[in-house]
Amino acid sequence: MPSCNAQELMICVAARLLEDNAMVVVGTGAPCAAAMLAQMTAAPGLTLMFEAGGVGPRLPRMPISVGDSRTFYQGLMATSMNDVMETCQRGLVDYTFLGGAQIDVYGNLNSTMIGGDYQHPRVRLPGSGGANDLGSLCRRILVLTPHDERRFVERVDFVTTPGYLDGPGAREAAGLPPGTGPYKVVTNLAVLGFDQESKQMCVEALHPGVSLEEVRANTGFELLASAELSETPPPSDEELRLLRTRVDPQGYIIGRG
Repeated sequence: MPSCNAQELMICVAARLLEDNAMVVVGTGAPCAAAMLAQMTAAPGLTLMFEAGGVGPRLPRMPISVGDSRTFYQGLMATSMNDVMETCQRGLVDYTFLGGAQIDVYGNLNSTMIGGDYQHPRVRLPGSGGANDLGSLCRRILVLTPHDERRFVERVDFVTTPGYLDGPGAREAAGLPPGTGPYKVVTNLAVLGFDQESKQMCVEALHPGVSLEEVRANTGFELLASAELSETPPPSDEELRLLRTRVDPQGYIIGRG
């Protein structure tokens, strides 16, 4: 296995999940790096969308915000947040990358508060931004996050972005588009998906050198495992070369380890 850190591994694994000619809403940081790497490898026709209105750019460098001028470079459109959200609402967007301080067994995400009292939380977090809209309307939610039991909790303290809520049929009962919801969670330990019947999170692939017991020990709920549990293919030399020399040559993202 080529030498790489956890951040590089997560970005390479996430990039492989994005197929050619799909549409994905990304923010800055690791999700943007994954989308850029996907465009340079197996998904040259991948269309990137940014919340501030950039659609279909060919990013020359890593943008520092969703409104960075680079998010419009050689793009298909320079439009608005309203148009981007309307495109999601029309069911035309395949993927969105999201994250948060907590994620639970049904893929609900919390980026609002930690604690049991909304008015007096232990920690006040930034809130939704566009995460609730994107998680509600895009077809598949992708999550990139470190793996520890403080983040992976039985139930989030606040549902900022709906996953499968409290189980099968709950998204549809809440009025969200059928067939949408959490798809994959990529961490520094594993790739996790969601059981089709119970909608509960399950381990699908372990990263090289990681055991199922280690993943479960870092999860704050009973974690299912796929009957076809596999090992994540490590990043290739070419993926790492592109990531280090073209996607993030300054090491703003991958330098975080």
